[in-house]
This record gives sequence, C-alpha cells and structure tokens, in this order.
Amino acid sequence: MDDLRLLHAADLHVDSPMRGLAAYDGAPVDEVRSATRRALSALVDEAVRRSVHAVLLAGDLYDGTWRDFNTGLFVASELARLHDAGIPVVLVHGNHDAESQLTRRLRLPPNVTVLGSSAPETTLLDDLGVAVHGQSYPTRAVVDDLAAGYPEADPGLLNVGLLHTCLDGTLGHQPYAPCSTRALRAKRYDYWALGHVHEHRVVERDPLIVFPGNLQGRHVREAGPKGAVLATFRGRQGSVEQLVVDQVRWEQPEVDCTGASDVDEVLDRCRSVLEVAADVDRRCVAVRLVLGGTTRCDAALRSRQEWLTAEVRAASLATGGAPLLVEQVVLATAPARPLLDPGGGGLGGELARVLDELRPSLAAVVADEAGRLAPLASLRAQLRALCDLEATGLGDEALPGLLDDAAALLLERLAAAAEGRSRAH
Repeated sequence: MDDLRLLHAADLHVDSPMRGLAAYDGAPVDEVRSATRRALSALVDEAVRRSVHAVLLAGDLYDGTWRDFNTGLFVASELARLHDAGIPVVLVHGNHDAESQLTRRLRLPPNVTVLGSSAPETTLLDDLGVAVHGQSYPTRAVVDDLAAGYPEADPGLLNVGLLHTCLDGTLGHQPYAPCSTRALRAKRYDYWALGHVHEHRVVERDPLIVFPGNLQGRHVREAGPKGAVLATFRGRQGSVEQLVVDQVRWEQPEVDCTGASDVDEVLDRCRSVLEVAADVDRRCVAVRLVLGGTTRCDAALRSRQEWLTAEVRAASLATGGAPLLVEQVVLATAPARPLLDPGGGGLGGELARVLDELRPSLAAVVADEAGRLAPLASLRAQLRALCDLEATGLGDEALPGLLDDAAALLLERLAAAAEGRSRAH
C-alpha cells in the first residue's frame, strides 16, 4: 500500500437544532433544519469517493438522548454505506453522546468499533497496520485526563490516538478530559484524532495533532467552512487536508454604512453584501448582517429595526444566488453627530442624562428603575424585547447599543407627538 488514507471527523451533532433559525416566509428553513444529516451523508460520499481506508469519529455524534429512534436509524444507515464500501469505522463517545446519555441504543453495522468507557482500549486494523487507541466518556462531564492512561505506541504499527478533549484548556470549550500537547507528544503516536473543539485546527505537525472542527455549523458563532480532515500517510510521514462538507454556511458579513445619507442607501449596500454572501459554492448560506460605520441616518435605522429586518430579508429572496437565510440584522452604526446631548437643555437633554446614568446597568431600565421612565410606559414592552438577550443571541457587548435603540425610539415618538401638536394648532 503506497498511501494510507484516514478520514477523521468529530462533533457531528446529528439532528442538533439550529439556533437562531428564523422561520419567515420564503426562508430556506427545511434546508437549514436538515443540514446536520446532509453533512453526514456528504462525509460518507467523500469517504467512498476517495476510497479511504478507515473513518475515525472523535465523539459527539449526537446531542444526548435522541428525540426518537429516527436519529439513530439515520446514523446507522449512513455507517452501513461505509460497511458496503468495505470501510471500517472506529469511534469514541464524547460529552454530548456519553454512554450514560445514550438511553436509546441501536445495533451499529459490523464495520463499526466503539471503544469502551471503563478504560482506554486499542483496536487493531490488521490489514492496514494501524493501531487505534481511545476511550469513550462514561458520563457527560469527564474532568480526568483520559489520555494519561492511553498505552504506549506499538513501534511496529502506525499509532492513532482517538480522543475527545479540551486540550490545554482551549478557551470557549468545556474543560473536559483535559490534557497537554506535551503529554500527547510523549505517547509517540503518529496521529492524534481529536474532537470537542468546533474549529478546524492543526495543533502540531510532528506528530500530527488535529481538531477537524464540527461537521456542520449550527449557529452564527460557528461561522465559516466546516467539515472533516483527510489524513494521508506514506510510511510514518503524514499530511492533512480539510474536507469541507457543510450544507449550510453560517456567515457574519459587515455592511459599511459610513456616509450613507438615508435608509434607502443603506438598503442598497445591504443588497450588495447579500449578493456576495449568496455566491458561496451554491450552498445554502445563513447570515447575521452587521451594519456598522458612522451615518446621519443612525437614528432612523434604530427606530425602524423591525421594518429594516423585513426589508433585508425581502432583498435576500431576490439575490438569484444560493438559498439565503437572514438570521438577524444587527445595528452597530454610530450617529454622525451625538443622538442626544447630556449637556443640553429641555426634554432632550434630560433624556440624555437619564440614559447615561442607566448605561452601567441596562437591567435597571426594565426592573428596579423602570418607574423613572413612567411617562414613557408605552415603550416599556419594546424595551423589554430589546433586553431579551437570550432570545436574540446577543451578548453583553450589545448592551450599550440597546440604550441607543431605546433613545431612537423615544425620539421618534417625541417628534411624532410634536408634529401632531403643531398640526392641531
């Protein structure tokens, strides 16, 4: 055998719900919902097309307990396609599909080897001269260093470590099965097939220590190309190639609104950005559109956000490119001149001073100090909706902008009231 080809994937999360999915008329909702399944099918297609010698799955095939048996049946049917092609599969369970969580089990095809959870195990792929070492999670939260118990390398074989780990306390991921790069190197394996981190990352090249990333992005924080890794060995010399198999590409493009004179000009710029985003390998694209820059129409944008989002979504339906879903429109623009002057007089100045006082604690607007805005009670429901960070998927960094949105709403109402009074007179 000249080259040995191992396909390494992790974090498939089959049938995991897509977060931030907006079911508006015309949105490609069904394509997005089925993305994790279609990504697995695309992975199997790649394995068969490239005639790989084995498939390695480094944990989190599912998200805990299945809602019904169809999830397990689908995975079993895809793995059976690999069996028909004569391709063995070796896998471990991770924190999301730990043995204690898989309450509904189905017998997997005979080409699949699941490494146990009580201690590290080794399976030999004799025809390939490969030893795969690994251990599944017995429970969801594994805080011990599993890799410490993995056996030493067999010098007569190509040694692969299959491990679901946070590795060196990788930021942004649960600290499960922690271990160090130094300790992995000390095992003298030829390849470490890791899982748990959802970003494609080649940690080391000698030996190869690789996170393939998750197979399919499920929300905007998992943006960009997603897929698996093809590891090719000639003797003990290995190289890796990312295989992109995601079926829905999450992106967060920015629209520079600097200098835009009115809302129509902003919408034109949004359309241009959407046309570019929709032309990504003809696959479905889900976007969170971020509007930034300094513009004189900042207040108009903030006071009409629901209408603005509807207009952007309507524009996305007419791009003529790949199916496009607009998950959200985020305003990060700034006014060409201050929206309100805290040093000014009258109601505008007083409003500016109140808002500045509330900025350190946005929650106070809705809770303890809501009474201070009693004359503006009709806006409280809108303010509550703006503050529902969990539902919108916004983080703490969005809080200052929410107060700007509130100010824009208030100014719009005040201007409308003033215009009504002038007409009455």
